Amino acid sequence: MNKTRRYIVLLVLLGAAAVFLLNQKHNSTLKKQEADFSVSDTSTVTKIFIADKRMHEVTLQRTPKGWRLNGNQKVNERIVQSLLGTMHRIKVQAPVSNVSFDNVVSRMASIGIKVEVYQEVYRIDWFDKIKLFKHEKLTKVFYVGDATANNLGTYMLMEGASQPYITYIPGFRGYLSTRFSPLPDDWKSHEVFRHQLSEIKSVEFKVTDLPEESFKIEVKDDAGNYQLTRLVDNQIVSNFDTLKVLNLLTSFADVRYETRMNNLMSKVRIDSVLNSKTLFELTVITNNNDTNKIDMFKKGALQDEAVEAGYNDMISMDNDRFYGHVNKGEDFVVLQFFVFDKLLKPLSYYQNK
Repeated sequence: MNKTRRYIVLLVLLGAAAVFLLNQKHNSTLKKQEADFSVSDTSTVTKIFIADKRMHEVTLQRTPKGWRLNGNQKVNERIVQSLLGTMHRIKVQAPVSNVSFDNVVSRMASIGIKVEVYQEVYRIDWFDKIKLFKHEKLTKVFYVGDATANNLGTYMLMEGASQPYITYIPGFRGYLSTRFSPLPDDWKSHEVFRHQLSEIKSVEFKVTDLPEESFKIEVKDDAGNYQLTRLVDNQIVSNFDTLKVLNLLTSFADVRYETRMNNLMSKVRIDSVLNSKTLFELTVITNNNDTNKIDMFKKGALQDEAVEAGYNDMISMDNDRFYGHVNKGEDFVVLQFFVFDKLLKPLSYYQNK
């Protein structure tokens, strides 16, 4: 009987020890998950959703044609890669101290930016050898707060966790919240034209003040045969420099604007510019009949405050920059003559003397 009793006591003790160890492991796992903000393999990330409390939000999605913003808009790939690099390298420095806890949580509730990370995962993954039933899954949801007092750390909180943490990137001095912007403008590509020679069907260039210098180039075949037409009277120009035409057509491979002005200039001022006379109009039509047109306008050398006060007509135009209306009229931007000069040559430039 004593022997049986000893066995029972031993089993109870072993059971209690097992429960304790399992509980410790469970608590340890929970704490690790609460601080697991990094993404080990960013190549599996398929979508990132970012939103703030002021109803700003963006969805970045990986597609066969590259990353897209909110469904179909092109993004600045460099900035997206910077975000992915941030999520891969991010580390936890320390949990928020008891002294700062209430203030940090309160700030997180009011200004925190929500981040959802979706990844490509497998329902069956045996030892990383056998992978079956691939699908997209929401793998992380966390909130990004503001910077620490020394601006070297960033407060973050995993959804459902009770403990916020201070995060950082090894070797980087600064905070990370700006990399999780919920503003669409911060992610948009600055691309105006991105057409290879083989994609172009025609190019039409109008010089508003010199209609006799306006023209249209049509690509007749893949052998390098082009047709040049003077737009003022629709006369075909037979004597032109083929090499110069070829240089123009190959200059649309990567053309970008400098600054988007949608939210940097008043709507009244933008409308005023758009209702003024254009400097140039440039239209590219692809073989798929996609039309990409940009209207270009004068930019004065004065600051906007002086322009709105009515002094713009008293000065010459800015010789370095001008305005453009791009992306099917969606964006009002600043362009550089340094970038666009090669696209703004008049008809006489292409004609043989």
